Amino acid sequence: MSTIAANNFPKLHNAMWPGLVGKGSPGAEPCLDLDTMLDLTAKAEVNGVKFDGVDIFLYNPHVDIDISDDGIKALAEKITKKGFTVGSVVAPVWFDGSAMGDETKRANWVSVVRKACRIAQKLRELGVRPHGVVRIDSAASVHDWAANPKANTKLIAKTFREGGKAAKDLGERLAAEGEICWGGMHSWKAMIRTLEEVAMPKVVGFQADMAHTLLYTLGYNAPGDRIVPKSFHWEPEAFHKAMKKMTAALRPWTIDFHVAQNDGTVKGSGSHDKTGKHCPVNDPNGKLNVPRDAGYWLRDDKGKVTRKTRHICWDGCMFPNETMLKQETWNNVLAAMLQVRENHGWRE
Repeated sequence: MSTIAANNFPKLHNAMWPGLVGKGSPGAEPCLDLDTMLDLTAKAEVNGVKFDGVDIFLYNPHVDIDISDDGIKALAEKITKKGFTVGSVVAPVWFDGSAMGDETKRANWVSVVRKACRIAQKLRELGVRPHGVVRIDSAASVHDWAANPKANTKLIAKTFREGGKAAKDLGERLAAEGEICWGGMHSWKAMIRTLEEVAMPKVVGFQADMAHTLLYTLGYNAPGDRIVPKSFHWEPEAFHKAMKKMTAALRPWTIDFHVAQNDGTVKGSGSHDKTGKHCPVNDPNGKLNVPRDAGYWLRDDKGKVTRKTRHICWDGCMFPNETMLKQETWNNVLAAMLQVRENHGWRE
């Protein structure tokens, strides 16, 4: 009898931005440079299987958004030497821009997206980026958005459309990340309304992160959009019912997917909107069964694998450097992602 070979799609990627997010500022831990993140990823191995690629953050000190063509070529060579391809890239829209800002802020937002799409396109032309999107956020607070939800949603959508046109010109797609701290993206219903207003489904879609989207069901920053009962205490029946409802609504828009873990808690201070935090994949307080619950996004309503996502990426931000520098951390992540692929992947 022949043995059925293991699935080889979707490809398994590791995110490089956990080396930067929440690090490098006064009082914070130092950043982990790109070489360190690549090395940790390259050394991860489970039963002879390794990561296939990386998703990258187009921000210093990893990658300058104004990198030259020669710099892009050198970046491609660096990543290729590790045995990796590049998948999705993150446009650093938050620092000088906002999709809901004044004319200058909006212009800055679109400019950064255009620059990110240029880098993504060049990497594709160099043959090191067979699939992936450019990730975006509204870079606007929920508090500000709530002052005039209808008008502000239209303004965000207008900016997203401008970014979408730039992406289309360069053969790229944009994926808006579902994170509860961004206005117009802070709940599952708000996200859908924004994407419908953009009305560019082939170019501007949704990035589902398992940790962030879990919080959509709890209604943080949008109590009216809560799906689980107020008395919810992680009862399995209520959890699965909520996940089915949310993913059925957002899955048609989903063009990028992050494997992640979350403990169901949020943080926020003063006017800063609540946002969730990632947990280690095997955190005992994690509320997700990662290999099982990834199926809500990777399978359709009838339970069939969609094959829409050619690669999946682990996302775990703001872990202590001590945790990040342990090889065990990445072996555990890879093991979980392999199980996701075996449960919900396919072979080509």
